[in-house]
Amino acid sequence: MNWTTPADIQTQVLKLWNHGWLLTSLLEPTTLFPRRLTLKAPDSGDLSNRFDEVRDWIAKLASGAGHFRIEWRQVNHRILGANDIPAAIWIDTREDALALINKQKAAKQFVFLVKMTGVRQPELLRWVAQKPLRALELANEWPHLLSIVAWLASHPRPAIYLRQIDLPEISTKFIEGHRGVLTELLDYVLPSEAIDDSSSGISGFCRRYGFLDKPLRVRFRLLDPEIRLLSAAPDQDITISKASFASLELPVSKVFITENEINFLAFPQVSRAMVIFGAGYGFNHLEDIAWLTGRKIHYWGDIDTHGFAILNQLRRIYPDCSSFLMDQTTLLEHQPLWGTEPKPETAALVRLRAEESKLYEQLRRNYWGDRIRLEQERIRFDYLLSALERLDTFQGV
Repeated sequence: MNWTTPADIQTQVLKLWNHGWLLTSLLEPTTLFPRRLTLKAPDSGDLSNRFDEVRDWIAKLASGAGHFRIEWRQVNHRILGANDIPAAIWIDTREDALALINKQKAAKQFVFLVKMTGVRQPELLRWVAQKPLRALELANEWPHLLSIVAWLASHPRPAIYLRQIDLPEISTKFIEGHRGVLTELLDYVLPSEAIDDSSSGISGFCRRYGFLDKPLRVRFRLLDPEIRLLSAAPDQDITISKASFASLELPVSKVFITENEINFLAFPQVSRAMVIFGAGYGFNHLEDIAWLTGRKIHYWGDIDTHGFAILNQLRRIYPDCSSFLMDQTTLLEHQPLWGTEPKPETAALVRLRAEESKLYEQLRRNYWGDRIRLEQERIRFDYLLSALERLDTFQGV
């Protein structure tokens, strides 16, 4: 039996809530009510063959009709005579709908939120209308969010750190934890000249709205003992801001980038060379470094799909960079040291060169085995030394 029950009616109304339509109807004129719901009712055959079940169904439906209205029709049956059967189910008002799904309290909270927004930041009423359920989820935090929006509207592009915003009971952690929704709200309120559209996402929040951001840092080692920045330090392992790094113009001809910290620390001496600690996806710390464009850059990552994806990403910034120890020969020479890549990359990588692309496709399609990988730190150290010697010979250094 699939006849409509009071629970089915409640489910239909709950869909109106989940779409946000019930809350939106509190903000603006609506034709949502009266609303006819879907009704699956017995047919004439059921009335003849399952009369007791039909009668019980009618009784249960009628007993739940406190917040919905049943429209009846009379059926004249040749054996059973005249009987009233439900023909339609109606929700006449928004209040009935809210009561049926027990959302009156939530609706009152939303009304309060709307009134607060109308007084403090009326421009955000459009956002509330578009995302009423999200606004309701944020009801407890909403006063703080409005305060932050108001502060930034009064202090556009303030050129301070988030920590320096002076608002009672609002911490830096609160702002950082709500950067996603604050981006949506601020974009509604702030003028275009106060927004840097080139910065987006959670990581770009500060730059987008003119706050000072934590400076990007570059960690590198000078591999040539004749090149020194720190006269007293035996190991030239240096970490500086991106801005400071961009101003160096180091006298090196080769730059190695590696993702593994031990590889970075153990990288051997190489004439007129340096090694940079890459640390995975993301090369913002190496963008717009003018003097690097004149150096030969070698990227050394894992031989797996993500290693090639990171190389592909680096080539967006330095299209002429070469891969180092990321080839088929190196992979097959170290077969006993292969591991398993947990979640391989599957995207098309358009910046790989022919041999790199071939190996990437082989890895992606499990040509050598199931999700195999060779992590860079597993490559023998003597193999690294030989590769560096060949590289110097090839380059004529």
